[in-house]
Amino acid sequence: MSALRGAVGFLTQLPVDTDEDDWLAFAAMPAAFPAVGYLVGALAALALLFPGVVGAFAFVVALVLLTGVNHADGLADLGDAAVVHGDADRRRAVLKDSEVGVGAVLALGVALAGLALAALGLSDLPWPTAAALVVAGEVGAKLAMATLACLGTASHEGFASAFTERCTPGGLVGPVLLALPAAIFPAVSAPADAVALAFAGVAALAAPVAVALWLRRWAATRLGGVNGDVFGAANELGRLAALHAALLVVALS
Repeated sequence: MSALRGAVGFLTQLPVDTDEDDWLAFAAMPAAFPAVGYLVGALAALALLFPGVVGAFAFVVALVLLTGVNHADGLADLGDAAVVHGDADRRRAVLKDSEVGVGAVLALGVALAGLALAALGLSDLPWPTAAALVVAGEVGAKLAMATLACLGTASHEGFASAFTERCTPGGLVGPVLLALPAAIFPAVSAPADAVALAFAGVAALAAPVAVALWLRRWAATRLGGVNGDVFGAANELGRLAALHAALLVVALS
């Protein structure tokens, strides 16, 4: 429970009282990441009860209100670091720079546009199915962060090292097992299309993990390892990949 409080306190804007012990417990328990994904996904999916573009816009707003700007800020910083010329030290210096460059604007713009378009696609589905895919996508995004925590190597002492020094590759088993039920929810939401939606649920979990593994490799070569910004980008890009992968499977089925 301490780890879960720490995870909710850090990963969301929900009013939960936390202390340093909760944070340390969270840093040592990567399974808390997907656990929070279930909560955030369920709450965000309520916005899709509104019809059409209204629901799509409400969904984007709901995610901002629920999760804040920390992860988006990480994506923006990583966007600036990705376009700068220089070695790892130069890129890490850009990450700490408070100025917003074209890389940040482009990264956030593409991410927000992609999220809004995914929300539009979800709004065309029956709400139970859309909600199930949202939950699977959010759990997948948090599984991406757990993947970095268990498999990544931090570039320096800081946020990322708090996880990478406490989590091991074997510790990824817990988050994966906790995330697997989310892949079944879409199939349960519409038994008539159970097979196709089961594949969509699997895609919603697998796509963010693929994003995390790519970011881990990119960060190792460009930044000297993962950091807090990489974690934030994994969440934002993982969610985006999850929703579009799931919608693609649904469209092709």
